[in-house]
Amino acid sequence: MKHIAEAHRYLDNAKEILREKAQKEDGYYKDRKYVKMAGNTAYASVLEALDGLFGKKQKGRKSVEWYQEELGKVDRKLLNTFNSAYDNLHLAMGYDGNLNVKVCSAGIEEAEKIINWVETKQELVSN
Repeated sequence: MKHIAEAHRYLDNAKEILREKAQKEDGYYKDRKYVKMAGNTAYASVLEALDGLFGKKQKGRKSVEWYQEELGKVDRKLLNTFNSAYDNLHLAMGYDGNLNVKVCSAGIEEAEKIINWVETKQELVSN
């Protein structure tokens, strides 16, 4: 459950960055730097939660394709959630710095769904 606590901490940090630094106005954030920072932090929360579930990869670094493959074996619906989180958090926010509040909120919601799913899955396994 250490991974889940850490994932929640990362996600809380991402929300705080958006709330306190990105400066929301009229449905858009004003500071792209902080949107990118929040997107990368929120995406890290997703990976942290999934790492707690899937463990270590045999060789090399984990890629998005590796996570997709592992999730596809376990839950196809969650794979869609992961793909959406990847698009919103990692690509739109983290790389592009998309300032749209709705895009950012959707990414944060997807991250929360994934973390909660992993947490539930781990509780079922441990009981």
